[in-house]
Amino acid sequence: MEIGKKLFNFELKGTNGRKYNNFTFADRTALVLVITCNHCPYARAYWSRLIKLFNQYEEDNLGIIAINPNDAEQYPADSYNAMKDLAKQLKLPFPYLHDEYQQVTKKLGATRTPEVFVFNSKRELVFQGAIDDNWENESMVTRVFLQDAIEDALDGMEPDYPEIPAVGCSVKWKK
Repeated sequence: MEIGKKLFNFELKGTNGRKYNNFTFADRTALVLVITCNHCPYARAYWSRLIKLFNQYEEDNLGIIAINPNDAEQYPADSYNAMKDLAKQLKLPFPYLHDEYQQVTKKLGATRTPEVFVFNSKRELVFQGAIDDNWENESMVTRVFLQDAIEDALDGMEPDYPEIPAVGCSVKWKK
């Protein structure tokens, strides 16, 4: 998806059984879509950071939606039931959606887990890519790409670096 393009219509089922779509958080000043999963070590390393970001910026009107597109036949750890277990275990404060047919992920142009997409109040894409510069060690992070993009979007500004290549596992596409 190109920077500046509007978020498209979608509807996916969350781990709580509810359906979510592109209008679910229409009242939020900024919206982050995170393409992620259960099994990838990169994705697993970022769950706690995403929860911290949500808790830090929820009062500032941020919405976060996590989306798992991986083929559960190839990776049973990424099944819908496993997603429900993980959401419960982590006490996720934001929705975790199953992109079973991989259409949302393809439209976004995501290739990695995790890969983030930040949309401003007009739901235009303002940032795509990496969360930060050190997936292995949170205490060694020096560049907080997602946090900077969130702050810019909440302030109605455009990020200085709208695209930073995501680091992680490849999306597990259906055969």
